[in-house]
Amino acid sequence: MSELLVPRRFCGPTSSGNGGWTAGALAALLDHDGPDDHAAAWPTVRVTLRRPPPLDVPMPVSGGVATSEQGEVAAAEVVADELTAVEPVSWGAATDAAATYPGLTSHPFPTCFACGTGREEGDGLRIFPGPVEDDSEGRTRVAAPWTPHPSVAEDFHTYGDDVRRASIAVMWAALDCVGGWAGDLTERLMVLGRITARVDTLPVIGEPHVVVGGACGSEGRKTFTAASLYDADGRVVGAAEHVWIAVDPADFA
Repeated sequence: MSELLVPRRFCGPTSSGNGGWTAGALAALLDHDGPDDHAAAWPTVRVTLRRPPPLDVPMPVSGGVATSEQGEVAAAEVVADELTAVEPVSWGAATDAAATYPGLTSHPFPTCFACGTGREEGDGLRIFPGPVEDDSEGRTRVAAPWTPHPSVAEDFHTYGDDVRRASIAVMWAALDCVGGWAGDLTERLMVLGRITARVDTLPVIGEPHVVVGGACGSEGRKTFTAASLYDADGRVVGAAEHVWIAVDPADFA
């Protein structure tokens, strides 16, 4: 049996873990082979978040399920889903979009590791997605530039080279909140309920990347979005799809 612990650094709301980081950390514990070269990818994994992930609390993981004293927190499984990449955006367009990031004016979770405006450079990812042109099918998109900081480098070399790369959990975090901002996070409070992600390669520390999110519709309390991460050469580094759940703001006061 393995163990999952979400350090306070990787919070979303002040008192619980960032959904993407938590899901990625759990996905990394699944019993599957990682790539041994740059051409191979990790399998597509779906993680369902049952309740807000506690911070600094060791959670036993068995059969892909992380459990706290309050019950199941998250469940991960390898799936055969085909994830379609959100259409790319240039670095220049993403940089311009970040200047119009709605979170700069009003942010429900400024402590968020991925998109929080209250996090310093080198502490949080500071991925600030702003609106860009709709895609070719008329779907809303947002985009942000992101250069992985040395502080988010993996603790071990997954690859056989000496290039420093961001960890799997950080990669999932980068693919997380951009979806919420592509959805209706500016109109109603939402938290991540499910994320399905595919990692093609881990992003290189210090190299420019672009994160793009796209809206995929809504149904009742659920909002559906997608995200893709591109490297400096315009290649897809990873992709994700999300289900967001509208919540009562009083629950996250």
